Amino acid sequence: MASPAERLRIYFVTYNVATKFPDPQQDLHQLLGISLCGEPNPWPDLYFVGLQEVKSQPQNLVLDYILFEDPWTKAFRDVLKRYDYVKIRSQRLQGLVLNAFCLRKHLTSLRLIEVQYTKTGFGGMWGNKGAVSVRMNAYGVSICVVNTHLTPHDHLLADRISDYNTIVTDHTFTVSDTSKILYHDYIFWIGDLNFRLNGEDLTASDIESLVKEKKLSELLERDQLKAVMTEGQAFAELNENGITFPPTYKYEFESQEFDLKRRPSWTDRILYKVNAVDIYDDVELSAKQRSYKSHPSYSVSDHKPVTGEFDITVRPSVKDYIVEFQECTVKESFVSYKLPRDFAPNNGDWIGLFANDFSSLDDYIVYEYVGRGKSTSVPGEPHATSTDQIFFNDTALRPSEMYCLVYVAQRGDFTEILGVSRGFSGPRRSIERHVPSM
Repeated sequence: MASPAERLRIYFVTYNVATKFPDPQQDLHQLLGISLCGEPNPWPDLYFVGLQEVKSQPQNLVLDYILFEDPWTKAFRDVLKRYDYVKIRSQRLQGLVLNAFCLRKHLTSLRLIEVQYTKTGFGGMWGNKGAVSVRMNAYGVSICVVNTHLTPHDHLLADRISDYNTIVTDHTFTVSDTSKILYHDYIFWIGDLNFRLNGEDLTASDIESLVKEKKLSELLERDQLKAVMTEGQAFAELNENGITFPPTYKYEFESQEFDLKRRPSWTDRILYKVNAVDIYDDVELSAKQRSYKSHPSYSVSDHKPVTGEFDITVRPSVKDYIVEFQECTVKESFVSYKLPRDFAPNNGDWIGLFANDFSSLDDYIVYEYVGRGKSTSVPGEPHATSTDQIFFNDTALRPSEMYCLVYVAQRGDFTEILGVSRGFSGPRRSIERHVPSM
């Protein structure tokens, strides 16, 4: 399912939205690299959308976490679902949000999906600053994406350095081989890193003039992030492609003009690292960055969003176990499915009933847990597999609509999608929707 060149294409968005809501007049297609006049060639296999300063009023925060997507996540999902993308995980820390989407055809090739966060605000007591992440294995390689919002202001460089070192030290996953961010095969670090330009002699007006004269290189020589990377104080393990776009902060709202109350700077960045030294016998890991740019036409915020697109080498020869559903119908209130040899279901595993065009794993209609007395073995199957059944109340189905079943393995803190059935139609009779109690 990976491309013939054994690569995956990954598209990143980082956007500080300054507590504003999406503007219906500013279409997100261009930000996602999708032309309304044509199709990407090829489509990105994965999208990661990192947001900062998403509105998070304390009185709404708990409900937002539990029941609702934030408006920005919903806006991005509404676009991507038209092109067969599914949101696989989302992680939020107050105003900091990271969403992972993949093409539907890759769902059962992702393993050990886990999310994490680290607070750095007020000495780690508060989540107004910090990091959120998604890690996963895809076609035999491990990928970690980190979205951060670090300490602001020109004079607090030492705090930004401290934020980074806190995150790489304290941010821990349960997958033992990749328990730390920098242990993964591929690391992508995005966000509002808040690094500014060195030199009190450089005024906001000076910066604006140099930008208009297209003398970006003179400004980038003063970039704090490049300086601390060179000195080994922070982000030294990562790489960044050359910047060819103007500073992404600070702009007047609803404008493409700088707000000179603050010195413009490149706060919004995309960095990466490939651990490529003799890791695998069958492939040499590599990442090729295809684009790195800002999008000045988006003006809802005082920041401009930044995007980057990469092709990474993967190992499609690595085969994973898959749960196979039998004939895609719900007969007599049960569904049959085949488990791979030597696969033991966990008590947290569940099978969800979804609309066939679902765009998030949160969109299940009903679900049943596997292995809690509701599945029974069926004799006569080959020794390589075992066939089980799971029971659903078919009154959850609407007449003539299309559905599918998804096997989700829940192993502690991480998730795996082990099987997706073909689409099937609901019963051709008039029924009321009913969700059984769990």
